[in-house]
Amino acid sequence: MSAPERIPPRSVTTADLLAEGELTVRGRIRDASNAALYCTVSYDGREAACIYKPVAGERPLWDFPDGTLAQREVAAYEVSEATGWGLVPPTVLREGPYGEGMCQLWVETVPDGELLALVDAEEPEPGWKAIGLADVGEGRTALLVHADDDRLRRLAVLDAVINNADRKGGHLLPGAGGRLYGIDHGVTFHTENKLRTLLWGWAGEPLTGEAVEALKGLEEALQEGAALAVRLAGLITPAELAAVRARVEALLVSGRHPEPTGEWPAIPWPPV
Repeated sequence: MSAPERIPPRSVTTADLLAEGELTVRGRIRDASNAALYCTVSYDGREAACIYKPVAGERPLWDFPDGTLAQREVAAYEVSEATGWGLVPPTVLREGPYGEGMCQLWVETVPDGELLALVDAEEPEPGWKAIGLADVGEGRTALLVHADDDRLRRLAVLDAVINNADRKGGHLLPGAGGRLYGIDHGVTFHTENKLRTLLWGWAGEPLTGEAVEALKGLEEALQEGAALAVRLAGLITPAELAAVRARVEALLVSGRHPEPTGEWPAIPWPPV
């Protein structure tokens, strides 16, 4: 008599851990504009740190529907994954101690090269891109610059796709292995142009070949009935999903990074 076939145990993925694990609140991130709770999540022998942002803790905004920021954070992760760039830490929508909210893997930052700087010059040095002049007090200004870094350039493309209205310096997290992550994507996917970012250094410049290929893949993934389109339909409105498709198409048609329109403040405040 042969022995019964053994079914290997299912490996626990990061998504499993975040979505199904036991969530324990350890503290609160005090400087966050909405309720952001530092937690641990444990499941089947695995444990990790994460951020849990309950919908109940979201502050109302005049230009975004109430109770939608958590879904937008998850949608930003889904689009990031579809580009193949992995720019947003794993993020899921789940129930927690204070109701439904987004749960995102905590990223331990590591020392990295400087990404933003203020310089007393009219033009940036090689390796840097100009953002604009900043008031540094006592009637003085300095040039705000960001690094001419491929990782930041990918984030600039992602922000243009998701229509990020709040890309600040503090939302850039250098991770292990040279990775760079962007966080805080609650004010994204609006149907109107609301792009506000510190990453204007490539404005008007041609997109890289890598970016064009990522956008082509995203265009296909956003087609009606495709898996990504179905997932996004559960997170943002039909009009917002249509606007994502339109922004991807516009980027491919122009072949260039977008430029500020002048109809909306181009740089978030405070910038960091």
